Amino acid sequence: MRKVYLDNIRWMTVLLVVLYHVFFIFSAVTPGMGLPFAKTQVQDGAVYVLYPWMMVLLFIVSGMSSRYFLERHTVREYLRARTRKLLVPSTVGLLIAGWLQGFINMSIAGALKPMLKAAPPPARYLILVVSGTGVLWFIQLLWLFSMFLALIRRFETGRLYAWTEKTNVPALLLLGIPVWLSGKVLNPPVVSVYRFGIYGFAFFLGYFVFAHDAVIARLSRLRFPLIILAAVFGTLHVHLFFGSPYAVMPQVNSVSAVAYLWTAVLAVFATMKAWGDQTNKICQFFNRRSFGIYVCHYLALSAAALALRTWTFLPALLCYLITAAAAFGGSLLLSEGIAKIPFLRWGILGIKKEKQHV
Repeated sequence: MRKVYLDNIRWMTVLLVVLYHVFFIFSAVTPGMGLPFAKTQVQDGAVYVLYPWMMVLLFIVSGMSSRYFLERHTVREYLRARTRKLLVPSTVGLLIAGWLQGFINMSIAGALKPMLKAAPPPARYLILVVSGTGVLWFIQLLWLFSMFLALIRRFETGRLYAWTEKTNVPALLLLGIPVWLSGKVLNPPVVSVYRFGIYGFAFFLGYFVFAHDAVIARLSRLRFPLIILAAVFGTLHVHLFFGSPYAVMPQVNSVSAVAYLWTAVLAVFATMKAWGDQTNKICQFFNRRSFGIYVCHYLALSAAALALRTWTFLPALLCYLITAAAAFGGSLLLSEGIAKIPFLRWGILGIKKEKQHV
């Protein structure tokens, strides 16, 4: 039986990721990665509000979904499905279309012309591909964690999962401490987005703890205090770090950032279980297409933002609105178009048949 509230959390969070990137691309606090309108922008507060918790939430949801999948399928089927859905788009898809995203990213950073002059032709393609990894980092890490999970399944007898069903709300709140500690380890020095420690821990928390219906039911009864707590910590975090680089250490793993992200994650589960455990045509539409939106949105978004900032002098509000429309509309058009082309739908979206939704 599908967990409707979990499907709704997934697609809604994906849409928030798209919205985050709309603010991110015009942000003044992402040197070399954004196209800001001024040195200080009030609207940059949106990236501080969204960034700390949304990807942790998606990894927890992915861990829960893995648990439910493995209750009905074998480990071999899980490995096959995860490899096709995650590894293929993040490798084959990257080789097919990554250079386009890399071209735009390097143009925004002002590094395209120097690279084209200095690098020989074969190296240019590889540099563009690596620079175009973009949002695919999430599914790369997710595939890696899925492989570790398959290995763990060979030795895990089910005792840990059975024991964690007793987890109460105070214990869930205290889990914020190991979440904070996990954010201090396995962080690569250059590409800061690959936070193996905290994201891996979140994935396995989803698998072992949050997959219990009883745990989510306990959370839902305290949704109002959790919402208030998340709002307080979120306000504090924005106040402390507004104007500072928010996605790098130590800011990204500060006490205020982790307190905010953890209470926000708990509040989302509590709220969605209570109020979001139902579906309609809109929910079904976005749920079927959330993966395609995630994979394709940043190409459409960044191309629109670069064009607007290069060739127009439109006011900031209009640029945000046009870029948002390009991100949401462009991702739908791209993903639906790619899904009709046999090789591309496999290589970029990880689907075999046109009738499968992306």
